[in-house]
Amino acid sequence: MRSAWIGAAPFTTRPTLEGTVGMAASTHWAASATAMGVLERGGTAFDAAVAAGFVLQVVEPHLNGPGGDLVALFTTGSDPTPRVLDGQGPAPAGASAKRYRELGMDRVPGAGALAAAIPGAVDAWLMLLRDLGTWEVADVVAPAIGYARHGFPAVEGICATISTVSGLFRDHWTDSAALWLPGGRPPVRGQILRNPAWADTLERLTAAAAGPTREARVDAVRTAWGEGFVAGEVEKFCLVPHRHSSGTDHAGVLTGADMAGYRARVTGAVMHEFRGHRIAKTPPWGQGPALLAALAILDGFDDVDLDPSTERGAHLALEAMKLAMADRDAWYGESDGGPIDVAALLDPGYVAERRALIGEEASADLRPGRLAGRVPRLPDLADVEDSAAAEEGGALGEPTVRIGGETRGDTCHLDVVDRWGNLVSATPSGGWLQSSPVIPELGFSLGTRLQMTWLQDGLPDTLTPGRRPRTTLTPTLVLRDENPIAALGSPGGDQQDQWQLLYLLRTLVGGFTPQQAIDAPAFHTTSSPASFWPRHRTPAGAVVEDRLGDRVIAGLERRGHRITRAGDWALGRLSAVGRDPERPGVMWGAANARGMQGYAVGR
Repeated sequence: MRSAWIGAAPFTTRPTLEGTVGMAASTHWAASATAMGVLERGGTAFDAAVAAGFVLQVVEPHLNGPGGDLVALFTTGSDPTPRVLDGQGPAPAGASAKRYRELGMDRVPGAGALAAAIPGAVDAWLMLLRDLGTWEVADVVAPAIGYARHGFPAVEGICATISTVSGLFRDHWTDSAALWLPGGRPPVRGQILRNPAWADTLERLTAAAAGPTREARVDAVRTAWGEGFVAGEVEKFCLVPHRHSSGTDHAGVLTGADMAGYRARVTGAVMHEFRGHRIAKTPPWGQGPALLAALAILDGFDDVDLDPSTERGAHLALEAMKLAMADRDAWYGESDGGPIDVAALLDPGYVAERRALIGEEASADLRPGRLAGRVPRLPDLADVEDSAAAEEGGALGEPTVRIGGETRGDTCHLDVVDRWGNLVSATPSGGWLQSSPVIPELGFSLGTRLQMTWLQDGLPDTLTPGRRPRTTLTPTLVLRDENPIAALGSPGGDQQDQWQLLYLLRTLVGGFTPQQAIDAPAFHTTSSPASFWPRHRTPAGAVVEDRLGDRVIAGLERRGHRITRAGDWALGRLSAVGRDPERPGVMWGAANARGMQGYAVGR
């Protein structure tokens, strides 16, 4: 297999870890260490994931928060069937395309409470703990309370984000300024930050854990979150107009009744086979099937053609993702008759038609296909070129925050595997400190996931009360011979599945180790409409790491790709854990070194 490829570079930033106790990997060392600490104390992968998830809300508040969303995939030691933990909250009852158009909007804002879906992350984490964990709520949130109460060293990303929006905080979001501008100035790297209001909120929630069983006590906390003091404070906050990314002030529409009517749920995953492995993703209320579609298209090419570090391999990967994402933008969502049938999307005849569209030159067009005889319909605003991105060099994949608080790219990720065969891959996001003013009584901000909907009627992703936005959160599980062997994922918004595609090609086709695949040069297309406000695109755009090499990059440019060089180590924040199918009981972990904060731990 490897002989058909150039081969992996012998250098990796760190080893692929191996052990027999457990493995945890995430986008922040504190979360990874927290998860491993839980495993060391006899907790399961689910206990560990929940504890790590609450820690991520504190130490990466610019990438996720309690007011945000969560999507996870998991299997258990007793049931290898992949399941989806759906913590993507829907639109509130008062959020409709018509109402927002009447406010003079043509897009949902990228910052401000009008963009807030019903918060789903906290309820989803607690549901996972109730159904599959073994610990009490107080035990799993104790590390998060400690960081929020006593402080944590700020990473560079937090400081850069706060610095960017410091003027907005001072002029308009004064409660956020009080929390995130200690001494009236943006923090510097390593400065200790605290969030005592969130620590107080967590302690009040844990105090509500009453009942005769552990499950009942967890449910009591869920009720306190969704129907008690938290929901009440959220509703009070939304009644007060505040500055949005539109440059105008608006009240939110999220109410306590919206929160009381929401609960996370578990659903089935969708799967597709690629090179002897089954890849599990979310249904098409999220972008997950786009990865399956891209793999299906590429499955028709020989191994030698699929090395992403070659000109041809990179070209094929970019073109396959453009086709997959065009279908995403035309068909995914649940507002117009419910999600599409993924079987039609992955039908061999349809996939062959899509594959035949790939030529030797880069396509700049949006080319969704006809599914089951239906004519695809793209939003009218989907083909607006991002002139600002072209001038600035494009979105580089890491969170791009503008002075109005809107963010392109986002998110955290974590993966955990334990010695009992449990495996979980989770991508929490939203509720960023820059997404809306902090609710001072609670210590967190609401999310902005509704910016991924459209205000045009009749689309699969039209803003509709009670319907989920077509989320970008897209973790992955890999199975071989029906046995789960890997969990992986990445932050990055529209880039999440693109970077995971490169990982899967390199590990399943090229024979790379997990760490080699994570460290290898990354790239992605920006030719599709962005999921984040203002939803623009760069036709034939491709952002690449310079380590791809001058020769390969020049070849891509000759093919018509509009290349933006991102630097040597700029794209992708993947982490992954898994089990070695050849060595029963052996687990492995790997994490991204870019940004110098992601880590895998285990033994």
